[in-house]
Amino acid sequence: MRDRSRALYAISVAAELSGTAIQNLRVYERHGLVSPGRTEGGTRRYSEEDVERLVRIRELLDAGLNLAGIDLVLELEDEVARLRERRRASS
Repeated sequence: MRDRSRALYAISVAAELSGTAIQNLRVYERHGLVSPGRTEGGTRRYSEEDVERLVRIRELLDAGLNLAGIDLVLELEDEVARLRERRRASS
C-alpha cells in the first residue's frame, strides 16, 4: 500500500500536476490551505494528498469562491471525512 501523505514532489512538479502556477501554491500555503512538507534545507515537498487538495482548490476557484470561502469548504469537507471514518471504524 502506497503512502499518499509522503511528501515527494517539488513545487514545480506539484504545480504542473495540479494545473496551478507555482506562485499560487505559495499563496495557498500562506493562507493555510495547504501545508507541504519541508526538506532539511527548507525546500517544499508536496504529497499526492497535497496535489489532490490543490486540484480541489482550483475547482473551487473556478466555481467562483474566494480563498476565505475555500478555506471554509475545505474545513467542512475534512470534517465530513473524519466523521465518516469514525462511523466506519465504529461499525
